[in-house]
Amino acid sequence: MADIIQEFTVRTGPPRVFHAMATPQGLTHWWTLSSTGKPQQGGEYQLTFGADCAWRARVTRYEPDAGFELEMIEAHPDWMHTRIGCELKPEGKESTRVLFYHTGWASEGQHWRMSCYCWAMYLRIMRRHLEYGDSVPYDRRLDA
Repeated sequence: MADIIQEFTVRTGPPRVFHAMATPQGLTHWWTLSSTGKPQQGGEYQLTFGADCAWRARVTRYEPDAGFELEMIEAHPDWMHTRIGCELKPEGKESTRVLFYHTGWASEGQHWRMSCYCWAMYLRIMRRHLEYGDSVPYDRRLDA
């Protein structure tokens, strides 16, 4: 199986990073066009990426300010049953070390390679949103 791993520091505390990465409202700022759902263990999220692309995921880990994980349960076939999550660790007084992962890919195919690039871009947008208040419209995120 193939995995995507990104590790980086965000200059803000774990509570803000957790909110951005683990709540539907937070995800809408940097990843999805819109998100809804219950931010709790076992909850389900509706992740919308456009008129013809609405996916669902189940929350498989919900530890405030420490870790979060989604299992994709309705998505593109390459994403089905993959897991997207993060580990958060305080770093100094005002920063958070983020270990982001997207695991369970069947192979390192074209969609996996494209997703490696896209995750790096989206996570950069998330970091800039938290550190500088930047906001990038959904349709321009991969060009930011």
